Amino acid sequence: MELTDRAEEILETLWVEIIEHKKVPDMTVLKDNAGFKELLEEGYLALEKGQFLTAKGIDEGKLCVRRHRLAERLLADVLHVKGGLVHEAGRKLEHVLHKGLEDNICILLGHPKSCPHGRPIPPGKCCKQKKRRPKSLIMPLSELRKGQRGKIAYIHTDERAMLRKIMAMGALPGLSISLVQRFPSYVFQIGESQFAIDKNMAEQIQIWLSQ
Repeated sequence: MELTDRAEEILETLWVEIIEHKKVPDMTVLKDNAGFKELLEEGYLALEKGQFLTAKGIDEGKLCVRRHRLAERLLADVLHVKGGLVHEAGRKLEHVLHKGLEDNICILLGHPKSCPHGRPIPPGKCCKQKKRRPKSLIMPLSELRKGQRGKIAYIHTDERAMLRKIMAMGALPGLSISLVQRFPSYVFQIGESQFAIDKNMAEQIQIWLSQ
């Protein structure tokens, strides 16, 4: 039985609070909610044990979060949805990404590790198996062939120093970029300028490939 949209949203919220933020949620505000009762009846919650989420609830909650954040990544990087619309549209789109479809989106986008807001995207089996399709739209600069072109989709790094270095080279989202060489270092070109970087840095620059 598939959960209702409201039940999925509650499960997603609980997973983020309990698993991601390590917080004890206030369950009293939810007890009169139909979605909450649905989760309880279907075995996703176990209040009498004081654990809140059952193993089933943890697994499904993780999938809900994964679908939502992949949906946001798709909207931002491929459909170019901007600003606050990304979260709201992503919340609606996530309910469509069921039963493996989210893995197809993940492969298409090159297994992104975070949503446009910087929150981690829980990995799926496709990420662990490094599955990739020939027509993936987004992939790291490190995986481009010599001479391949595209536009910078986003920079994936939590290291501020690395982010500053990449931005100082002019590697900003939306700009056209091409890979000039792969060895002994990665050399890319933006406009008339060329820059040499190591593999670690090249892995952080996510490219939206030219078709």
